[in-house]
Amino acid sequence: MIKVGLVSLGCAKNLIDSEIMIGHLRGAGMEMTADETEADVLIVNTCSFIDLAKRESIGAVQGAVDARGEDVQRKRQKIIVAGCLSQRFSKELPGLMPEVDAFIGLDQITQVAPIIEGLLGRSRTEDDAPENLVTRQPKYIPDYDTPRFRLTPKHAAYVKIAEGCNHTCSFCIIPKIRGRHRSRTQESVVREVRDLVASGAREINLISQDLTYFGMDKWTEARPNPRSPVDSSRGESLATLLRALNDIPGDFWIRVLYTHPAHWSDELIQAIAECPKVVRYVDMPLQHISDRMLKIMQRETGGDYIRDLIKRMRAGIPGIAIRTTFIVGFPGETQEDFEELLEFIRATRFERAGVFRYSREEGTKAYNLDGRVHHKTTESRWNRAMRELQVIAEEFNASHVKRTMRVLVEKPGVARTQMDAPEIDGTVFVDPALPVGEFAEVTINDWRGYDLVAAR
Repeated sequence: MIKVGLVSLGCAKNLIDSEIMIGHLRGAGMEMTADETEADVLIVNTCSFIDLAKRESIGAVQGAVDARGEDVQRKRQKIIVAGCLSQRFSKELPGLMPEVDAFIGLDQITQVAPIIEGLLGRSRTEDDAPENLVTRQPKYIPDYDTPRFRLTPKHAAYVKIAEGCNHTCSFCIIPKIRGRHRSRTQESVVREVRDLVASGAREINLISQDLTYFGMDKWTEARPNPRSPVDSSRGESLATLLRALNDIPGDFWIRVLYTHPAHWSDELIQAIAECPKVVRYVDMPLQHISDRMLKIMQRETGGDYIRDLIKRMRAGIPGIAIRTTFIVGFPGETQEDFEELLEFIRATRFERAGVFRYSREEGTKAYNLDGRVHHKTTESRWNRAMRELQVIAEEFNASHVKRTMRVLVEKPGVARTQMDAPEIDGTVFVDPALPVGEFAEVTINDWRGYDLVAAR
């Protein structure tokens, strides 16, 4: 029996790609192993969103190559590099990493089993070039019946409702890696979620590059502009999907991750407010608030639009927790721009937020922009913004002391509220006797940094 090891790096969207590969490998009769020394084939599913992720991926691949050269047991092991790094640098990598046996892209994740069978059916000399199986423009999207082996706990699952992105943010390489936005059908997503809930899932995390664009790529006419209202009578949308998922029988949470401010609408706000299974939490990266910076970043929305949207979201969905992220040190960012961002952070008091230092990525429109910010200035701005956010987070946590909250128990003694996405936000320390994978009512009696402590 062929034994396969898999290293999965990057975000939840990449994790689903890994789960799909494992599903197809198991379906082909192959055995997955956590012991890389006994694997006939090792797959490294890579990320390359920003420089840090790129370096981690390269390090993982090089580590696998080095281990094969040093370990007699692994001498015949085949190494496959999959995911975003392969897709992004499909032309360069075969020459830079000749020791790798094959590079596969996002369209090849369902073909991984026959690719492995082909690799194992022939020997390779040092002069052979790696197989480059990456297609130029990815088109694949999963379906409800796509073979998949979940790597998340039984009680929580990610569901990818679309792939790719149509936005042209000047700092982002994702559209060039994952292609244009392509939505699944609403029926496909509903069928998958229904099966997950029936299997014991208590939390469904909806993900894609831009959830709020769901269904809109299939509308017969393009939206006139980002600020025009979404009319679901023109077709499926995130609002119609949430209502359909909310109708599925069972006690479970639906979490909305990765939305773009340009496509929020009053209809979507109303849908979340009227669907009790949809948690009062959304992830909406804003990146900046300065009109000048938003224009350079090609974010499609201005500062006033963002301020008004947040006001409407908080009025329309009482108790909502908004998670966002910002970028500091972007080319051309002045001290005035940064001070405006700080004031926005203080005034808006996001329930969950983080800050990224600008990462200069080849292939993006921002790569050759003038006005680069000195790295020490960027670091100083990052520290100042993070201090502001930490103060807000601590005050927010302190306001929950003595409150009774519903939590999902993640593991013995650790739970999450509906305001906390898995592996991103804080946790709640609870009684270790509470059953894992189930909901519980707890009373908060203390807090520690970004985490809450419940009465025991």
